[in-house]
Amino acid sequence: MYSKILVPVDLAHTEKLSKALNTAVDIAKHYNAAVCYVTVTNTTPGAAAHNPKELAEKLQVFAEEQGKAHGLRTSSEVLATPDTAVELDHKLLDAIKDTGADLIVMASHAPGVGDRLHILHSNAGNIVKHSNISVFVVR
Repeated sequence: MYSKILVPVDLAHTEKLSKALNTAVDIAKHYNAAVCYVTVTNTTPGAAAHNPKELAEKLQVFAEEQGKAHGLRTSSEVLATPDTAVELDHKLLDAIKDTGADLIVMASHAPGVGDRLHILHSNAGNIVKHSNISVFVVR
């Protein structure tokens, strides 16, 4: 049913992604699907890496470790943009097309005050609205 699963990750916050990561692994094993871990970043230093090249290396290691630990075929992709807050959803939609993914498994943040005041928007909600593949949102 699924052959390639796209999983957005933020290496600075992997502890908050464990349910989504485990869900992706479970689905991938069930369907013998490959998993592509993707990160969207800007060019300024961040908590996970000093630059996109370093982040790409770390994400590749992360993907390889996940593959070895769970017996999965994995890959990784880092997408750079000047403004992740504005471009994140667009970059993820591009990654869906570029990788040929047929499922995206992504973590959701727990609703809070920012959501009720409409200060924050839902990245997962935007992906659901604008993508033609299935989206599994894990809270």
